[in-house]
Amino acid sequence: MHQLIKPKKLNPGDTIATISLSGGRAGDPDMIERYLFGKRQLEEHFGVHVIEAPHSLKGKDFLYENPKLRADDLIWALTNPRIKGIFVNSGGDDGGRLLPYIDFNIIRNNPKILLGYSDVSVFHAMFTHAGVSSFYGANLLATIAQPGGLDDYTERWIKKTLFSENVMGEIVPCDKWADIEWDKTKKSVWVQNTGYELFQGSGRVRGRLLGGCCGSLLQIMGTEIFPDKKLWKDSILFLDIGIPYGVEVATLHQIRAFASAGIFRQAGGLICTGMHESDKEILLKVIRQEEDLPDLPILYNADIGHRIPMTVIPMGALAEIDCNNNTFSILEAGVRA
Repeated sequence: MHQLIKPKKLNPGDTIATISLSGGRAGDPDMIERYLFGKRQLEEHFGVHVIEAPHSLKGKDFLYENPKLRADDLIWALTNPRIKGIFVNSGGDDGGRLLPYIDFNIIRNNPKILLGYSDVSVFHAMFTHAGVSSFYGANLLATIAQPGGLDDYTERWIKKTLFSENVMGEIVPCDKWADIEWDKTKKSVWVQNTGYELFQGSGRVRGRLLGGCCGSLLQIMGTEIFPDKKLWKDSILFLDIGIPYGVEVATLHQIRAFASAGIFRQAGGLICTGMHESDKEILLKVIRQEEDLPDLPILYNADIGHRIPMTVIPMGALAEIDCNNNTFSILEAGVRA
């Protein structure tokens, strides 16, 4: 993979836009208070000015019925010179419906930070197709607007990745994690994290980061924006697998779809989220038995899944898995000055 264009870094005082590209829950009556809390968290923790994309708070029904207006919001944010970064409100399940309305030249000619995860994977693929790096990380509603406020680990990696042109370095795993808490009257239930676990592999492997949420990427397999084999070649593949409310058969279909596309055979290494035991067994069954890749380095339990806290993964950045020391590092900056 050729190096992607890096967007410019953020600075305190910059204006960022919040946007609803996939799910439109941010504007629903039962969610607007949470959205406003997340907006305040952004302003207080990062010193930025936050504005909403024109249709981002219209609610889930309106935004489902108007995919073109969601695409218009992205184009608006990219071409508005006042806006320096775009933070996505939430994931969803139909980001692929915006594909007919996206102009890739606008993305390429206006490289800006796009931050989000889950179904935002579809838009990361669009940016990659346009030659621009984007960032797999916190959504506003799910992560930044947690009832207890933004956690220190997520804040630290947003600052280090998006507000600094320094090399990111080793991504040390968080020391605790919690499920997403949607009830504002409850606090997150934190448990001790076990850190990274090496499933297989030896030595060190380097490659450019490419991946996202398995289920969301299945939407765009066969389209022009799904990365072709030469992009996956020698990549460090990162996969958000085993969404907590998923089922085993869904995980099996996702992993086998990636195998059928030849992705595991192209990749130089794999980092993946913490998963249920059944999902771990499915992953290893497909890679070891069905794909016959017993030496593919696999580092498990990265902080890139549907839980808190989260690190930030810059698409296309050079990364390293060190199997001897169970470490994962990003060897360059995510942004430019």
